[in-house]
Amino acid sequence: WKMRYHRIKQLRIDSDIKQQDLADFLKLNRSTYSNYENNLRDVPVEVLAGIAEFYHTSVDYLIGRTDEKKPYPSAHD
Repeated sequence: WKMRYHRIKQLRIDSDIKQQDLADFLKLNRSTYSNYENNLRDVPVEVLAGIAEFYHTSVDYLIGRTDEKKPYPSAHD
């Protein structure tokens, strides 16, 4: 079973953000991030968490388990 990551690309495009900018935020090479967007590599959980943080959403939204963009309450609140 291959995870599909179409939402990470769509969020970036909708936000008018370059791959390089997001890769820099995540401390990744742009080519590595591009591979995630194009479903050439699975995205590690820690990277998914970073992308969710960047867009103020949840990992479940990113992987298509929910259509609710609002993030969950922090476990640290």
